[in-house]
Amino acid sequence: MLKHSKFVVNAALTGVLLFGAVSAGAQQAQTPQAVPQTQAGAAAGQGQVFGATYSPVPSVKPGQAQVVYYRAIPAGQRIAGGAHVYVDGQFQTSLLPGGYSVFCVAPGTHTLGAYLNDQPLYKGKTVDLFKANLADGATYFLKATEDGSSGAPVPVARDVAERELANSRAQIHALSRASAVQACNNGAAYAAPVAAPAYKDYTLSSDVLFAFGKSGYRDISAAGRTELAKLAQTLQAQPEGIKHITVIGHADLIGKADAAQRLGAARAATVKQSLAENGIPAQLIQTESRGNTEPVDDSCRKTATPANIACNEPNRRVVVRVEGQRKN
Repeated sequence: MLKHSKFVVNAALTGVLLFGAVSAGAQQAQTPQAVPQTQAGAAAGQGQVFGATYSPVPSVKPGQAQVVYYRAIPAGQRIAGGAHVYVDGQFQTSLLPGGYSVFCVAPGTHTLGAYLNDQPLYKGKTVDLFKANLADGATYFLKATEDGSSGAPVPVARDVAERELANSRAQIHALSRASAVQACNNGAAYAAPVAAPAYKDYTLSSDVLFAFGKSGYRDISAAGRTELAKLAQTLQAQPEGIKHITVIGHADLIGKADAAQRLGAARAATVKQSLAENGIPAQLIQTESRGNTEPVDDSCRKTATPANIACNEPNRRVVVRVEGQRKN
């Protein structure tokens, strides 16, 4: 059962499914995206924003609970901006309409939620925390709400969720920072539907790295320095050597195109400098800017109002693209 800190949310679904009590025959989910920075969907043509199309996979093995969190596309309307998903108060992903994320955690009590218009307070980390007791070996389908009134997960029966997920794609444009999230153990028999690409994309929100409109080395926030240091450690620890890194700066739709191009370039250069100071050889890193030419969400307006700045949040990002070469 799904609980708020002060009240119980009705989790019964037309008398068929009670959240937290998924039957063994319904413990199925789709393609696991346990490492969201992996460019699993590159061959599908969606770049670093979306990955593989929804596809069922086997149940998770004992010792884990599996969560399928998704965001449907409301009929006849366009909902702008991302819904920030938090697991135990830590950022997992930002779901865009038609996006989904699959992740696993240890069985037991966790807080879960997906919050629209989450900036600048990021309330999903600290308030409106919704608790769920996730059973060992179970898979749960949760849908983000679109009215913005609550971040409460909406538990959905598997058959209903799969109809809504039919054309959804894995959300891979944001780097998970949820320490409770684990790689899903679905068994050796599972064959991934998309071949592994020749590179990985690690995407960081510019809003985590910099204040709005900032790009300099001294402008990096404390949280941004922490994220860049963690990324450098991840790259150094990967089993494949690094052949080449491209740092790609993206700006939002606010302002003129030439200014966006300069801002993307400046932020990419700053990220390169930080990675080099954290032990990544500078000679392996090149930078480029895509300006505002590749928005994740192109429905946002271009004037600098608080609502438009929040809508453009997914568009402000820096992608660190890593090409690997297996060590001898």
